[in-house]
Amino acid sequence: MERTLGHTGLFRPGDLGGVVYSYFGNIINFIIIAYALQGIGWPDTIIYGRVIPGLAVGLMLGCLAYAWQGYRLAKKTGRNDVTALPSGVSTPAMFVYLYGVIYPLHYSGLSPEMCWMAATAACFLGGFIEMLGGFIGPYIRRLIPRVAMLGTVAGIGLVWMATAGLFEVYHDPILGMPVVVIAIIGLIGGYVFKKRIPMLLISVVFGIVWALFLGRVQVDTSTLGVSLPVLSIGAVIQGFKYIIPFLSVIIPIEVYNFIETMDNVESAIAAGDEYNVGQTQIIDGACTMVSALFGSVVPNTVWLGHAGLKKSETGISYSWISAILYALSSIFGLYGFMNSLMPAVVASITFLWCAMLMLVQAYTDVPRRHGAALAIALIPHLADGLYTYVRDALGAFGIYLEETLTMNSSDEIAQTMITYGVVWKGVVAMHSGAIITSILWATVVAFIIDRRLDKAAVAFLVASVLSFFGFIHSPALVVGVATMSFPYAVGYLLAAVICYAIHLGQKKFMDVPRRYDYV
Repeated sequence: MERTLGHTGLFRPGDLGGVVYSYFGNIINFIIIAYALQGIGWPDTIIYGRVIPGLAVGLMLGCLAYAWQGYRLAKKTGRNDVTALPSGVSTPAMFVYLYGVIYPLHYSGLSPEMCWMAATAACFLGGFIEMLGGFIGPYIRRLIPRVAMLGTVAGIGLVWMATAGLFEVYHDPILGMPVVVIAIIGLIGGYVFKKRIPMLLISVVFGIVWALFLGRVQVDTSTLGVSLPVLSIGAVIQGFKYIIPFLSVIIPIEVYNFIETMDNVESAIAAGDEYNVGQTQIIDGACTMVSALFGSVVPNTVWLGHAGLKKSETGISYSWISAILYALSSIFGLYGFMNSLMPAVVASITFLWCAMLMLVQAYTDVPRRHGAALAIALIPHLADGLYTYVRDALGAFGIYLEETLTMNSSDEIAQTMITYGVVWKGVVAMHSGAIITSILWATVVAFIIDRRLDKAAVAFLVASVLSFFGFIHSPALVVGVATMSFPYAVGYLLAAVICYAIHLGQKKFMDVPRRYDYV
């Protein structure tokens, strides 16, 4: 009889691929963070001496905690196919912290040192808010249909992972095409070399060697050397005095972050691993707080991609191996070296692969009748991606869009786009709080399909309240008639009234079929 992984800690065939996804995939986020901070003049002493080691500490602790969770689940169920949750940097939250908190702090005149202190305080506070989410997350999970959570995960995967992966391939097809096709042949086609050598590992090694041969990468060893993470409690305490104006950004993004964790755990549960949602959210928050104390400026979370890891027979061992790699990389300064060695396309193919499986899982693990709810869940994320690309493209030419398109907006660029037929106000509105908007709309449509207009009315009412206070459809928490989000609060309220009125009068005035096949 095959022994269980929970009792033996044996490697599974996909653990090497899991390490590639978890460790090397996060390297891409480290590269983005380093590039963004270098862009505003932060020195390498802060970036590679404090921020990156702090990030590594948080992810290391997350990997160890998830390995422990996986071991307990394997022991409890007697199964040998348990997959540990992947630990990673929350990519949407990362961008918000970088460009919604750190960049404004920099442009307010703070030195890189003071800016870093403020960013660590923001990260610490964010982790605390995320921990609080652990106490209410399980209750939210009981109220929200599965399609809303899986649809949101699928939307993030489609917009931020699948597109980025394939765009990177087409950015450099001579390098990218051979790498991605090797990965897809193994990961989607199921082909495997003798001795069960993972095709993902083959594609990564080939990609690095091929990139070196083509001259696409230049190895840099300047960051190598012993550099222990430094506990920076004093910096976090000092930084709190700078972040009060940014609470309207930090609070909503951390509400998003604990919902993202909840969604990704739901994805793992759908794949067959019944993890505790609240416990995982508390782990995320605690790891983020500790990482901030060691210098990190962005939160970590349960990463996307559990379904893909499970499909490739990844177990628990990849998680603690990744933790060891994070620790060694932090101590010996390997991140700059890996940055120079790893072409972006090699890491991005793991994003593409996992995103495809998340989309497939979303469509196969929910009732067919909820397909419309899943489809509408994707749209806010498309708006989020569209807004980000347009904003960054214009910003590259020194043109900066106003995010607060109120009814009295004076943003000439946005108004010009609207004049030429671009529905820009709608794009901006759905970009702000995209994940919450996605969950709400999928919930509403699922309740309508299930003949529960009373519950759909409640969901619209929640959306109205969130809009009124600026949690969605606004880049900051706001209250007032002239704010960007107020018209959406009114619109949602009217929708709630309509749903509840029809619910009350349906027996008298409506013909309601028990089931309706809208396809």
